[in-house]
Amino acid sequence: MASSEKTTVDLSAAMITEPAALADWLVIAPLAWCIVLGALLLMVRKDTRLQPYIAIPGLAALVLLDAALLAHVVVNGPVTMTMGRWLPPFGISFTVDILGALLCLTAGIAAFAGGIYGAGDVNHSGRRYGFYPFLFLMMAGVSGAFLTGDIFNLYVWFEVLLIASFGLLILGSERGQIDGATKYAFLNLVATTLFLIATGYLYGIFGTLNMADIALKAPAMRDKAPMITLVSLYLLAFGMKAAAFPVNFWLPASYHTPRVVVSALFAGLLTKVGVYALMRVTLVLFPAERDVLGFIIAIIAAATMIIGAMGALAQTDFRRLLGYLVISGIGVMFAGLALASPGGVSGTIFYAVHSMIVMTALYLATGLAARAAGGFSIASASGIYSSHLFLAAITLVLFFAVSGLPPFSGFWPKVILVKASLDVGAWWLAGVILVTGFLTTIAVGRVWVLSYWRPSAGTAVADDEEAVVLNPMVDYLPLLLLTALVVIIGIFPQQILELSQTGSEQMLNPVDYIRSVFPQGDQQ
Repeated sequence: MASSEKTTVDLSAAMITEPAALADWLVIAPLAWCIVLGALLLMVRKDTRLQPYIAIPGLAALVLLDAALLAHVVVNGPVTMTMGRWLPPFGISFTVDILGALLCLTAGIAAFAGGIYGAGDVNHSGRRYGFYPFLFLMMAGVSGAFLTGDIFNLYVWFEVLLIASFGLLILGSERGQIDGATKYAFLNLVATTLFLIATGYLYGIFGTLNMADIALKAPAMRDKAPMITLVSLYLLAFGMKAAAFPVNFWLPASYHTPRVVVSALFAGLLTKVGVYALMRVTLVLFPAERDVLGFIIAIIAAATMIIGAMGALAQTDFRRLLGYLVISGIGVMFAGLALASPGGVSGTIFYAVHSMIVMTALYLATGLAARAAGGFSIASASGIYSSHLFLAAITLVLFFAVSGLPPFSGFWPKVILVKASLDVGAWWLAGVILVTGFLTTIAVGRVWVLSYWRPSAGTAVADDEEAVVLNPMVDYLPLLLLTALVVIIGIFPQQILELSQTGSEQMLNPVDYIRSVFPQGDQQ
């Protein structure tokens, strides 16, 4: 005879039964916001005049969400949300710590500046074919990569930002853009394939893709699986995405081809996602294997810095020169990863924040300089100082910052990295950082002397000076915003320094990160 009594099933051992705190929804708020705004902009893509009025306030709101998330993490420590109510490691987790939240906020600020600049730089055709929807889709991918706690989900967000970047790269469909997009697509697809192979290999070893779970299980697997091979695959894949030596050649071959605002966003954001992913994998998941590969990473860092600086010296085009400066900056960040000390990692985090802001600003400034000079050729441009004094002053500040000169944002992370190198006896790595800073100063100084300080020749340029009028709101406002941050961080570095040091501690000792995913310590 069947019983009429109902059996109560306790789901608390397998599923999350309590509602998430309201503040914890900030973990996924940037992703949801970017996807919703991107879909809305796609629906109004034919009304090109309306798009900036939706996109720019939307990007401002994204910055506020990112700032609220960072404040939440600073106060409460790493925060985790798991999708589908399944407990980790079965549910896909989004886990955010200081590093992820800080880079997410910096990326949002760079995108906000790019969105304002794009209102003047991208024509009606570019808007119609999806500049702003692609921008929000790319930001969804970037934000997702910084916030996810699942390594396969990291792959998915890489794919999202990669698809969006393809769309942004070919806006305009010019021959140079198609050529640059082909090189960009091929090398990034190779890197993505390597990433996927490594992730399949990782799942075969651990049976899980949750980063916190892998970090807990890795020590017991070191004698049972070829972990060095696994980490080497990730180093190659993420090194290619970050444009590190010897797989850096795709960047200067492609970043000079799209619209200036697109190049600015790529230079400021995309390569930093590769650096972040490599930091997360090597420092949190496989620190012992990183120690084995530390000297190799240091050699890669030194070669990347030198090639970037030397390449910048050889360029005659504004945008190509900046592409090599991006590469050199990647080498500086790899130096901190090679050291893997508290000072080295905090220097890398600080430099990543600095580079995201400065490289975005430099590309925007270069776009305005090209309008004033009539092209991107360093040799043919002249007289920008006399015709556009404000632009010249801002550019000089950015040149000082990218060279690592005081009192601007690039000075402090290089000081931290040099000291961290000397502390462990890596004097040669400290020397490379200083020498590349000197070479970078020469490279940007050459641009200043030839294109800005050198007087204009003839009266034809004077007539052109009257014709080239830069819009204070669309052209100067985003550049002024980013440059102000460069100056403020340089003069008052304490806040970013404290965040970088805390982020470094959380990366090197991920106890709080793991506890946020497994609060009871009962991981599967």
